[in-house]
Amino acid sequence: MDIIYLHGLKVDCVIGVWDWERQITQSLTIDLDMGFDIRPAAASDNLADTLSYKDVSKRVEKYVETSENFLVERLAQDIADILLTEFEIRWCRVKINKFGAVRGARDVGIVIERGEKG
Repeated sequence: MDIIYLHGLKVDCVIGVWDWERQITQSLTIDLDMGFDIRPAAASDNLADTLSYKDVSKRVEKYVETSENFLVERLAQDIADILLTEFEIRWCRVKINKFGAVRGARDVGIVIERGEKG
């Protein structure tokens, strides 16, 4: 399986369960790995035959900026659902890093994998 990836996507959004978190925006960093057969694009050298990471980036940013979820778990699942249904990929890994969520820890977040790998 080929993997098209988009790492380090920074998006500001309302996320969190505490009252103070509902009043501010926080920065998340999102890494996406997406299973996609690149052979047609490699043969044709045509953007129409591949997964446009620009389109993925715009769609994910738009969703996250307006989501206002409480948990990163929900946000990760929603992003995976968008990737699998709207972009017709076979498999994805979604990693969300909520820097600063735990004092003393550099990175805090979640990684999920959805779909069929292979």
